[in-house]
Amino acid sequence: MLNIADAESRTADLIAAARKAGADAADALYAGSGSTQVSIRLGALEDVERSEGEEIGLRVFVGSRSASVSSSDLSAEALSALVERAVAMAREAPEDQWAGLAPEDRLLRGDAPGVDGDDGADPSPAELRERALAAEDAARAVSGVTNSEGAGATASRSVIALATSTGFARGYATTGYGCSASVIAGEGGAMQRDYAYHSSRHFADLEDATAIGIRAGDRAVKRLNPGKLSSGALPVVYDPRVSSGLLGHLIGAITGAAIARKTSFLLDALETEVFAKGITVRDDPLRPRGLRSKPFDGEGLPTAARDIIADGVLTGWLMDSASARQLGLQPTGHATRGVGGPPGTSATNLYLSAGTLSPGELIADIKLGVYVTELIGQGVNGVTGDYSRGASGFVIRDGQIAEPVAEITVAGNLRDMFRQLVPASDLEFRRAIDAPTIRIEGMMVAGA
Repeated sequence: MLNIADAESRTADLIAAARKAGADAADALYAGSGSTQVSIRLGALEDVERSEGEEIGLRVFVGSRSASVSSSDLSAEALSALVERAVAMAREAPEDQWAGLAPEDRLLRGDAPGVDGDDGADPSPAELRERALAAEDAARAVSGVTNSEGAGATASRSVIALATSTGFARGYATTGYGCSASVIAGEGGAMQRDYAYHSSRHFADLEDATAIGIRAGDRAVKRLNPGKLSSGALPVVYDPRVSSGLLGHLIGAITGAAIARKTSFLLDALETEVFAKGITVRDDPLRPRGLRSKPFDGEGLPTAARDIIADGVLTGWLMDSASARQLGLQPTGHATRGVGGPPGTSATNLYLSAGTLSPGELIADIKLGVYVTELIGQGVNGVTGDYSRGASGFVIRDGQIAEPVAEITVAGNLRDMFRQLVPASDLEFRRAIDAPTIRIEGMMVAGA
């Protein structure tokens, strides 16, 4: 894996070669990574994996025609062949009036903002093993846990560099760490499994392994002996483990590509109230140590924090350059990409701001409802907003979380769900997309 300076140089050299070979414009992306993963099961070392890889991707333009190629062979001979192949392919590609590099005047210039994403740590396999072992030991020690699917700990480092023929050449590095445990409670046909995990950019920020294990064990035991629930319209409360998924559906509906294709249930919602007043959904790509923090996007545009939903109102679309041109707008710094193919669009560190009520206060007046801790299936229609997911969790009775329930379905329409959404005060930044506990009134719940 190259260091940042060498990665920047390699991508810039590839751009120069592409221009020399006849490309009118080009960009190149380098992605290198190395990771170590240790797996434990039933107190014994199950696996130690070390993976390293690097790829470079080249996108070239000949007029309004473009082609993308990539290679994991970074030798001079391979890259020379890569350039020739890319230019030849572009000359035969169909024309696309919207394709092209990001506007030159919008590229990141000057010093790149720091996001503190690389701690320089390099924990040994032995350290990772001890962390995984501690997580599994803690989970197995929970009364009622009968078996283990294992525990693991990981450490990784990545280097990203992007160069364009408009003069951009920047790179950055990130580290990543994780710890998880998954265990089984009960016996025979009554067994239930659950898990817990945590991820961080800095090793020092990784949650204590014992706490992760205890949480996994407690969750599995609480799921034992699930009951049934009658069908009907009920309040549904989403645990933070699953509430963030609602924000994922929001983002999918407001990308420039979805709007340009007219395949979004929010097509007519720009600058209107999509959520209740007081609701804020913010994307913050510059959060220090954020899991998706980055100083520039996949096209070299600077990133910046933005309220996607402000006081309940949808403020704008998320666009790369191609979708922005198609919509007659400007790109928003949300382009994302791999080494192969053109950029797409995505949020970074996305979160729903906390409300004022504690989770207990949020459910206190619910006579009968559902507290969802797991969602199953992909029953969401991005065109209509229709939502239907398999779920499990707990019954809410008289304002208290009661017995577990499984094999239910929760359904509604996302436009109605967004308007009814009420967040609790328990927001924590633990994932790339974060949300507190969420309550939604009047969803259809179908029991087993």
